[in-house]
Amino acid sequence: MTPLLLTDIERAIRSSWSAETCTPEFRSHSHWTEDNPARDQCGVTALVLNDLLGGELIRGEVHVDGERVDYHWWNRLGMGIEIDLTREQFGPHEIVTGATVIHRPPATEWHRLREEYELLRDRVLEKLNRQQAAA
Repeated sequence: MTPLLLTDIERAIRSSWSAETCTPEFRSHSHWTEDNPARDQCGVTALVLNDLLGGELIRGEVHVDGERVDYHWWNRLGMGIEIDLTREQFGPHEIVTGATVIHRPPATEWHRLREEYELLRDRVLEKLNRQQAAA
């Protein structure tokens, strides 16, 4: 069996993003577009990466004009290596500050983004499994 590379995982995640996997309250505001596919995908993406690679979930704050407008999520692996596949979603006026480790609650306690996470996870796993089968 050929081991998966981080580039394989990244490609599977990026190609699995859609409006259906972004934060639901932003769908009607047209924040997510094919021109900015990483927009509002950070929470579900960080969870899927955590499933695949372990490590810690990190949450920062997004500020515009000094005011917090949202949160941003990414991953920290061993030896402090941080992976943020959705960082490019932000414009120059949006500043991410802070980095707090957030304990992942059991899936039975999830209420927000559960459907979006499960959809993204299933799409990513299907793509990675197909890749492994073809190797």
